[in-house]
Amino acid sequence: MSQPIIVITVIAAYFALLMAVSYFAGRGSDNSTFFTGRRRAPWPLVAFAMIGAAISGVTFISVPGMVVGKGYAYLQMVLGFIVGYAVIAFVLVPLFYKRNLISIYGYLEERFGSTTYRTGAWFFFVSKMLGAAVRFFVVCAVLQLLVFSPLHIPFAFNVIVTIALIWLYTVQGGVKTLIWTDAIKSFCLIMSVVLCIYFVATNLGYSFGELSSAVAGHGSSRMFFFDNPKEGTYFWKQFLAGVFMAIATNGLDQDMMQRNLACRDSRQSCKNMITSGVTQFFVIALFLILGTVLVMFADAKGMSMPDKTDELFGMVAQHPDVPVVVLILFVLGLVSAAYSAAGSALTSLTTSYTVDILGAHKKKDERGLTRTRKTVHFAMSAVMGLVIIAFYYLSDQDAISAVYTLASYTYGPILGLFVYGMFWKRPVRDRLVPAVCVAAPALSWCVQWALKGCFGYETSFELLIINAVITIAGLHLLSVKIRKN
Repeated sequence: MSQPIIVITVIAAYFALLMAVSYFAGRGSDNSTFFTGRRRAPWPLVAFAMIGAAISGVTFISVPGMVVGKGYAYLQMVLGFIVGYAVIAFVLVPLFYKRNLISIYGYLEERFGSTTYRTGAWFFFVSKMLGAAVRFFVVCAVLQLLVFSPLHIPFAFNVIVTIALIWLYTVQGGVKTLIWTDAIKSFCLIMSVVLCIYFVATNLGYSFGELSSAVAGHGSSRMFFFDNPKEGTYFWKQFLAGVFMAIATNGLDQDMMQRNLACRDSRQSCKNMITSGVTQFFVIALFLILGTVLVMFADAKGMSMPDKTDELFGMVAQHPDVPVVVLILFVLGLVSAAYSAAGSALTSLTTSYTVDILGAHKKKDERGLTRTRKTVHFAMSAVMGLVIIAFYYLSDQDAISAVYTLASYTYGPILGLFVYGMFWKRPVRDRLVPAVCVAAPALSWCVQWALKGCFGYETSFELLIINAVITIAGLHLLSVKIRKN
């Protein structure tokens, strides 16, 4: 069986499974089901689903390849994620449940006003659209290499078909469908990585004990970097960035919080957050172990490292000495990660745009709201497809760096807004808040440039913290002193 046929068969089988789940999960659904899942999801199911929700096609492809240049430094950041998830569980989750919010950005309207509320929603919209497009671009690029290019089909058609499939299975069920499909994704991802490690290690002749020793002794398995504070892999830079990155991209992200707010109450949602945060560490560790195994295979077979480390996993999966099951598992893990992540992004973008920007839930009856939601859902799909195609022709940056760099700029103002709102009680001039939120990323870039040029300091993902601090400082300048009677 040819490679394109294998890939198409795996995608068709997985999509058929998604459609079946979408059908059963979406029966009897309404707008409440789409937006919040009616807050009936059991927390163990949500916790298991969140493992997959936090892992995109970028993680599946890029993280194994990261070991080539950075070892296991990413785990330093993931340790910070665990602390960040604890902050979300005990600070943000009770805050959102207490207000019974459909969209978490409704808090900004209560605290600051309508202009700040829409500013936060627009920053989320831009953040999620760009981040989701970059993540999904990686998957489309791999599918182009494996399937569409051998069949002489252009990249744009690849994107249109894939986005159409995702739109089809998310259009009805919303969050309820996502939770079940994310649970399937979690199972497929973990199974794919574990079995890929097994088959590649077996090909190299390693037993379990021998493989453990070989991975532990390999140069690519170094985890902690304490020696040079100027480097991007320095432990405290990675750890602190992980704490705030988790808070910003999970706790202040409508996409991720939409699942957590589907639990019955805040206590169950807290259990879900802590469980998924700890579990994510071990899942990411599996991806990095797989990366070391792939490097050992490439060395043993005399293969040259690809120019982009993102290509390492796919390169080994297609090697003639590797059993075809590894290619099948590679495609299964890739499409399960990609379809779920893109479907999740489309659902959250639809919710935020419909509720936060259009305010349709306040202006329309149930039937009108349904029409608006479906129109917005289709529009979000079209925009995402256009952004993916644009990124394909304009960018040459490796995907996981692009994702976190974008997040550092776009989530910084959102983080700053929520931190100021929760810890400082003075009101601000609501109509001027957009100017602060636009200026903060620009000033952050200037700070990054100055640190690099003047001191040789390489700014990593702590750029997010710098961005948030500048936003908070700007809000202080806009604050209005409360007059005492």
